[in-house]
Amino acid sequence: MHGAMTTDVTAPACALAIGAHPDDIEFGCGGTLAKWASLGTVIHHLVLTDGGKGSWDPERNEASLIALRQDEQRRAAQMLGGGEVGFLGYPDGELRNGVRQQWDVSRWIRMVRPDMVLTHDPWRRYRLHPDHRNAGFIVTDAIVAARDPHFFADQGLPPHRPDALLLWEADEPNHVEDVSAFVETKIAALMAHKSQLESTMGIDDAGLEATAEFSHRVHTQLADHGALAGLPLGESFRLITET
Repeated sequence: MHGAMTTDVTAPACALAIGAHPDDIEFGCGGTLAKWASLGTVIHHLVLTDGGKGSWDPERNEASLIALRQDEQRRAAQMLGGGEVGFLGYPDGELRNGVRQQWDVSRWIRMVRPDMVLTHDPWRRYRLHPDHRNAGFIVTDAIVAARDPHFFADQGLPPHRPDALLLWEADEPNHVEDVSAFVETKIAALMAHKSQLESTMGIDDAGLEATAEFSHRVHTQLADHGALAGLPLGESFRLITET
């Protein structure tokens, strides 16, 4: 059961969205980022893995796929309002919540100094993909490290404490952002990930019919999320303000 829902935080001055793979950010919070960017928020994107296993073709060259997925991520980020795009390049499928990973993400938090961080909910039950689960724990642990000057002092950066954290695909959502005016932007950003059309989005070479079906699925999900707070179309999250 879901408790009382909050809606529509004040657009932050700066937001940092962190995903395990290219396209995770667009799925999780693409509409929210587009909305905030339209209100003046500076958006930054950080992708933790190289996305090199994101193909069903066993003959696909991994190096070329990695390069392509980075290009796709940059194009998608531009559609959502621009901002810096970073890639940590950890091997796809092998992401672990270790000190090195926490150091890297903490450094990004201290450099970018976001008011809001967005990432995967690591507490979502029955989540199979280890990268999504571990990405969430890396980020939550890095937020704790980034706020304390005694963690990773070798970075030579002042500590930073974000105002809030939004976890997408939340196990227990308590917040919804109204994205009614930005659904098509979210879908366009997802479609920028052309290498993932078949494997992730179920869009085959047939084109229009499959594309329409994908769009319908996105609309249906956003309608379900919005309904949690009486909104027509929304993206739901677990909002944590005690960071």
